[in-house]
Amino acid sequence: MSAKSKYLSVAVLVLFSAMANAQCAMCRAALESSDGGIKAESVNDGIVYLMVLPYLLVALVGYAVYRLRKKKKAEA
Repeated sequence: MSAKSKYLSVAVLVLFSAMANAQCAMCRAALESSDGGIKAESVNDGIVYLMVLPYLLVALVGYAVYRLRKKKKAEA
């Protein structure tokens, strides 16, 4: 895959993600029916919490692999 096609595919993904409406129907109904902003903030905090956990797990596994490789190089 050439660099030009990679840049084009990234640009297309960025443009389409800006237009995406990624909210489930139940969340939308709950947020539209609420009169205050507290419920919407709670939903947004929950989304961020759920989004951070996979990245944290990947970072921890990556760090563990890094330490194992570094330890094997030191033994050799």
